[in-house]
Amino acid sequence: MMPGRRFIHWVWPWTRGRDCPLTIDDLEILDGIPVLITLDEVKAKLKKADWDLVQRLLECEFHLIHPRAVYGASSVTEKQDHSVGVDGVLLSSRVLAYHLRKDMNVFPFVATIGNGLQSRADESQDMLVKYYFDAIGNLALNKTRKYLETHLKERFGFTCLSHLSPGSLSDWPIEEQQPLFSLLNGAEAAIGIRLTPQFLMVPTKSVSGIFFTTETAFESCQLCPRDHCPGRRAEYSQSLLDKYGIRD
Repeated sequence: MMPGRRFIHWVWPWTRGRDCPLTIDDLEILDGIPVLITLDEVKAKLKKADWDLVQRLLECEFHLIHPRAVYGASSVTEKQDHSVGVDGVLLSSRVLAYHLRKDMNVFPFVATIGNGLQSRADESQDMLVKYYFDAIGNLALNKTRKYLETHLKERFGFTCLSHLSPGSLSDWPIEEQQPLFSLLNGAEAAIGIRLTPQFLMVPTKSVSGIFFTTETAFESCQLCPRDHCPGRRAEYSQSLLDKYGIRD
């Protein structure tokens, strides 16, 4: 068993029946996910900073980070050009519709590092400290998501997984958090993530989305033309926009 995994109950979607969103009894929780951030990793993101202060924050405040994730296995129940149905819940996205096929298994998820680091940042009056906390939190959240990806690959034998998050592209806007969360209506009880009326997640250092198998890795960054993005994971591709039939 991988460290940090706590099993609640597992029921495959085809044994639950179609058109049935996941409940807490269908979800798997990963608690106590092992995440470590090194000073070199922060340096790679920030390029220039008060490194002595960053090191002190890592040593003294990293215990405030509590990485957790929850996911479930779902089925694609319908497919159209601009949308897909997952367990009977409609998700409107050309990108998802391109990659997913009917009866395909997908994995809706939410992950968080908790509210401890953000609360400490909010208490500080030092803007540099807030900035460094934000960078450290982003790194920890990305590692939490990557841990979940590795877990899914090892558990189910996948070679290549891709994911898409609501709000990462105009093709799947932030408002799509609502149907996604309706697929995971046990997420708040499971790991304490809730959705605000503005479709933002609390704790703020959280990420949601859906994992799906692909032959080659897909990153939403490939469809985003934003220059000088510190979180960019892949180069922008105009040809991919044309492929998916969306405008930038």
